Amino acid sequence: MALEIRWSKKADNKFDQILEYLRVEWGEKVTSDFVKKVFDFLEILSEFPEIGTVENRTKSIRGFSIIKQIKIFYKINKNYVTILNFYDTRQNPKNKRY
Repeated sequence: MALEIRWSKKADNKFDQILEYLRVEWGEKVTSDFVKKVFDFLEILSEFPEIGTVENRTKSIRGFSIIKQIKIFYKINKNYVTILNFYDTRQNPKNKRY
C-alpha cells in the first residue's frame, strides 16, 4: 500500500528557493529536470519508504540524495511520509536542519 506524501512548510519553502535559484542560474530545462527527479523519487518513496539512509536515529529521520548537491530529509509515520527539508550538501554539515 502506497503511503501519502506530506510536505512540511520548511520543505515547501526550501523547494521553492531551490527552484528559483535553478531557474535564475541554470534555466528552465535544469529546473524542470530537477522537479521531475524530485517527484519521481516521491513516487518511489510512497511505495518504499525505507529507501533512504537513517540520518538521525533518535528522531527517526531518513535522508536521500536527489542529486549530488541536494539531499531530502523525511520521516515515516504510520500512514504517511512527511518531507521535512531539502539540504544543500555543499554546506557545513553542522548546519543541517531536519
